[in-house]
Amino acid sequence: MSALESIPATAVGDRLRRAREEADLTQQDAADKIDVARTTLVAIEKGQRRVRFDELQHLAKIYKTSVNALLRQEAVHVDLVPRFRKLPDAADNAANEAVAIMSHLAKAEVELENLLGIKRTKNYPPERPILRGDIKAQAEHDALELRQRLGLGNAPIGDIVTLLEMEMGVRVYVRRVDGRISGLFAYDEDLGPCILLNANHPRERRTQSAAHECGHLVSTRNMPEVLHTDEVMTSREERYADAFGRAFLTPPRAVMQKFEEVRAGSDLLTRRRVIILAHFFGVSREAMVRRLEELELVKTGTWDWFQANGGITDEHVKQVLGDLSVADNQKADADRPTTLRLNMLAAEAYRQDLLTEGQLSELLDLKRIELRELLDDLEIEGSEADAAPTLLK
Repeated sequence: MSALESIPATAVGDRLRRAREEADLTQQDAADKIDVARTTLVAIEKGQRRVRFDELQHLAKIYKTSVNALLRQEAVHVDLVPRFRKLPDAADNAANEAVAIMSHLAKAEVELENLLGIKRTKNYPPERPILRGDIKAQAEHDALELRQRLGLGNAPIGDIVTLLEMEMGVRVYVRRVDGRISGLFAYDEDLGPCILLNANHPRERRTQSAAHECGHLVSTRNMPEVLHTDEVMTSREERYADAFGRAFLTPPRAVMQKFEEVRAGSDLLTRRRVIILAHFFGVSREAMVRRLEELELVKTGTWDWFQANGGITDEHVKQVLGDLSVADNQKADADRPTTLRLNMLAAEAYRQDLLTEGQLSELLDLKRIELRELLDDLEIEGSEADAAPTLLK
C-alpha cells in the first residue's frame, strides 16, 4: 500500500484544501491549473473522490509544497538511544554519538519506506540462545547453519553489508564515527535488527565487525551492543559473537581447503600466501593468520613472528595483488548513505517528487552537495529507466 492509499481520502482532501488556501488560490484557479472541473476539485477536497498521484504532484507544485508534506504522517517514532543507557559505557560520548547516528538513520529509512509504501524483507535467522558448554563450538555450528540457510555453502562473502541488508533485511549503515567504535547493534520488534559500522576503519575491519554483530543477532538480539576497537572479549556473549564472526567469514572446511591449494605442498607460510588467503576471504591479514593458528594449520604465535619481522604491509599487498586490490568505495563515500537499499529509497522518493533535495538532505543528515552527488550518480540509471519496460502490476 502506498503512502497516498494509507491516508483516508478525507484527510488528504483536507490537507489539499489548507495548502490551496495558504497559496491564496481559489478552487477554480487550482482546477484550471490541473485541467479538471471545479466540481472535481471540490469532491477531492471533501474526500468524496480520491486524488490521483499525478494530480497530487501537480497540486503540490502549484501550492509550492511537496508531496511528502501533504502525505506526511505523524513523525516516525524511532529512538534506539534508551536501549543503550544500561550498558557499562553509557557515559561514553563517542558511543552515544554513534548510537544517535544509527537511530537517526533508522528513522530516516523507516520514513522513506512509509512514504513509498514499501515493506521491508524480514529473513532473520532463528535465535540460538547461548547454552552451557563450549562457546566456540556453538558459534561455529550456528555460523555454518546460517551459511547454509543463506545458500552460501563454503564460498567467501564478497559484500557482507549487501548480504545482511538485501538478503536478511538487517538495517545496516556505514558512517564515520569515533575510531574507538567498531560497530553497534540493536534490535527492535518494529524496526528489526540495526547495525552501524565505522567507515573510518578499513573494509576488512568493517567486514569483521559486521560478522561479529551478526553473531549478536543470532544469539542475543535483544541485548544492544557497542563493539569497541581492540576490545577484550571477556563475557560469554562477546566470545560467542567473536567466534561466530570468524566462522561466518572463514568457515573451517573452506580455510583448510584453500590453505592446501595456496601452500602448494610447501611447509612455509610466506607473506604472499597470507595476502592471497586474506584477499580471498575478505578479511585482514592478521585475522587470516590468527584463524590459521586457531585451526592448527600453523603454529601459535605465527602472526607475532610476522610482526617482529617487518609485518605484512600494504606495499606487500600491492606487490602481490596489483590490480586485484579493489578500491574501498564505501570508505571514500562514507558521509553518504552508502548502502544499496537506502540509496535506492532516497533516489526513488526524489524521482517521484515525494521529497525535495532539502528535505532529503535533512532526513539523511547529508550536506546538499553530498546529496546532489548521490542523485547525479543515479540520474544515469534514471535516464536508462525512461525506456525500460513497465513492470506488471
